[in-house]
Amino acid sequence: MAPYEALYGRRCRTPLHWDEIGERSGLGPDVVEQTAEAVRKIKERIKAAQSRQKSYADNMRRELSFEVGDHVFFKIAPMKGVMRFGKKGKLSPRYIGPYDILERVGTLAYRLALTLHLSAVHSVIKNGLKLSPKTGRRVTQII
Repeated sequence: MAPYEALYGRRCRTPLHWDEIGERSGLGPDVVEQTAEAVRKIKERIKAAQSRQKSYADNMRRELSFEVGDHVFFKIAPMKGVMRFGKKGKLSPRYIGPYDILERVGTLAYRLALTLHLSAVHSVIKNGLKLSPKTGRRVTQII
């Protein structure tokens, strides 16, 4: 069933179908039954599509958890037109750090030991996706 047909209850009439004008059907029990059947099919297909999309998303998702004392990089959101850290636009850094984790506040919240330059930023990061683990490579600190 096409999305147009699901939304409007009839097939989409393109210029190719303009000569096929027929009788209009009234609102009878058969129309109500067809509509109920179409809604049931649509709900089944939406549920199947959602479960398929969830399985694909779960395959790509990785569970991140950090311990106290780990070194992590903090993801910064680049703002348009704002120059931070000496670079603007595509060349601005995506992550800054590394910073130490001082304590675990919640299931996905961590308190970081931020520098004085970032005193305006709240030290508790509530989303684990904003943190990236420090790898074994030697990285110089940006700030």
